[in-house]
Amino acid sequence: MLKKGKRAISSILILDNYFKKIKEQIMKSLLLAMILSFSVSTYANVKVGIVNIQKIIVTIKEGKSVDSTLKKSFASKQKKIQAMEADIKDMQEKLQKQSKVLSDSAKAKKMEEINKKVMEARAQMNKYQKEIQKQEADLKKPILEKLKPIIDDISKDEGVAMTFEISSNPVVYAQNKVDLTDKVIKAYDKKHSK
Repeated sequence: MLKKGKRAISSILILDNYFKKIKEQIMKSLLLAMILSFSVSTYANVKVGIVNIQKIIVTIKEGKSVDSTLKKSFASKQKKIQAMEADIKDMQEKLQKQSKVLSDSAKAKKMEEINKKVMEARAQMNKYQKEIQKQEADLKKPILEKLKPIIDDISKDEGVAMTFEISSNPVVYAQNKVDLTDKVIKAYDKKHSK
């Protein structure tokens, strides 16, 4: 049962990676179009800023609090799923021990009960995954909204023409790139410390 949950999470991650790759291709195309629109001499003077949003979120104090909340939520839901899995395993073991003395119809009924429990556990696991994803999005949204103006200000202060998020869209090469991640982390914690 736990393997199926991991497969479901794996499927979600595959879809997430697929959309990230599409986004990455779009960003690369836009970057190429911008580069081509500059003359060679103009491009030589362009500074590109990069930030790693994922690193920022796991490093800032508020992000650590979000991570802790999500871990607690996940742990409580995982305990419930593990209890359901233990019940299913117990039912399977009982059926196996009693299989020699049970009639075919009784075995079929027990198998049906087990299958019903498995389906309930899968449905519950899917529900929990959606709840955790929604909770994560809800908790991170205010952080992302507060990050945008900080990134804008630091980008202006550093004199960069454009800033790219690199945790999902890596910039393969930029001649004059400036990593703003650490400055954003410090500025965020300074501005939004509780």
